[in-house]
Amino acid sequence: MSEIQNLGDLRQVRVEKLNDLIDAGRDPFKISKYEVTSNSVTIKNNYEELEGKIVSIAGRIMSKRGQGKVGFYDIQDNAGRIQMFVKKDNIGEEEYKWLKTYDIGDIIGVKGEVFKTKTEEISIRANEVILLSKSLQTLPEKFHGLKDPDIRYRQRYVDLIVNPEIKEVFLMRSKIIKGIREYLDNEGFLEVETPTLSPIAGGANARPFITHHNTLDIDMYMRIANELFLKRLVVGGLGDGVYEMGKMFRNEGMDTRHNPEYTAIEVYKPFADFNDMMDLTENIVAHCAIKVHGTTKLNYQGKEIDFTPPWRRVKMQDMVKEYVGVDFDLINTDEEAIKVAKEKRIEITPLMTRGHVISALFEEYCEQHLEQPTFVTHHPVEISPLAKRNTDDPRLTDRFEAFANTWEIANAFSELNDPIDQRERFEAQVKQKEAGDDEAHMMDNDFINAIEVGLPPTGGLGIGVDRVIMLLTNQVSIRDIILFPTMKPID
Repeated sequence: MSEIQNLGDLRQVRVEKLNDLIDAGRDPFKISKYEVTSNSVTIKNNYEELEGKIVSIAGRIMSKRGQGKVGFYDIQDNAGRIQMFVKKDNIGEEEYKWLKTYDIGDIIGVKGEVFKTKTEEISIRANEVILLSKSLQTLPEKFHGLKDPDIRYRQRYVDLIVNPEIKEVFLMRSKIIKGIREYLDNEGFLEVETPTLSPIAGGANARPFITHHNTLDIDMYMRIANELFLKRLVVGGLGDGVYEMGKMFRNEGMDTRHNPEYTAIEVYKPFADFNDMMDLTENIVAHCAIKVHGTTKLNYQGKEIDFTPPWRRVKMQDMVKEYVGVDFDLINTDEEAIKVAKEKRIEITPLMTRGHVISALFEEYCEQHLEQPTFVTHHPVEISPLAKRNTDDPRLTDRFEAFANTWEIANAFSELNDPIDQRERFEAQVKQKEAGDDEAHMMDNDFINAIEVGLPPTGGLGIGVDRVIMLLTNQVSIRDIILFPTMKPID
């Protein structure tokens, strides 16, 4: 008892109650199992069938009322809530005395008869109540709940108890993830697994997390993308298309749309191109929307977003022309482009080219207009080191980014399968890194070796699963759709 004297008074009271239980030979933590035959929702949905039947449920006490020989308790299980009605005569004087000492948050097992009270509330008339776990912490008061977002994210276990509506978000998340797999599996894609740790951070322009492998005595990187490994599998002819969904890790900023670890999926199909990937993207998202809502027209924060295929398709340069008033078909040199960038107050970076300026103008002036699902296509080659060049204009690539609610939700291209061109682009990226760009791509000689073996024409796609889930669940922050988002530790 000496170790807990300085803890809060309420916790101290609960600890003393636990000690009383232990002294009486009723230690709840020695109970290993309880037979559960039903749950709150099943009982309510099947009342006519279960009326008068004996059921056993297990859940957490969320409220209690009554006095004397009768008590009413709201029990919350994993499905919902149901009322327990208890009479001293039904469970015995000794058990009733102990029941009166149980606290909000305690987990109990209840066995009894299904019935309706005089107020027509479906309830369980208990003939057995067993304490299964003693809660030593006090739950937030029911009328105010747990509102502080910081505490909700840090103590998700409490959030799920006192804000049960948040469970629906994560149940929908599970349905969406299953829906993505379901669609791809039905289309004949093979799910695979590739390394999370690698000696090279490749497949994207991003800052990686670095760790050290003691046995090999080498630095390794948490993956920022799984693209290069998946394309190696296409080289090897594994299946008619491969995909992997899992965690990616980027050592970058945090905000409502960015978490250092996040869920993404990448898909690769041989003998396909970026047009096929556009079809695939819109069909996956539409399939998931229908799976969780029954429609492709959704309300997101008060505005309707229509995910019904086909989505709008527009070239990046055409958007820059529309919203910036600059026609890059008439601008052919880096010097002319940088002059435009200065006029439009775009930051000038080392080794900046015409392609970089187009991209910067698009990000600054165009993305904000992409409310409805849109494919923005034909990115400059300088910002697309893994995409195949466009045959009509080799300064551009056969690439797209998908946007909705002004957010990028997917990125895809006709994969670059020319090993000579790929090496040159990697070398250009290395120069960018040497010039101070922490997100530039590393040289990957083994990947070049792989596509020298022969990568067929391939369509590749990456979808930011968390952002899609945010849109389909009407959540404003990525932390609201990740069970345990990254948080700075409290001292």
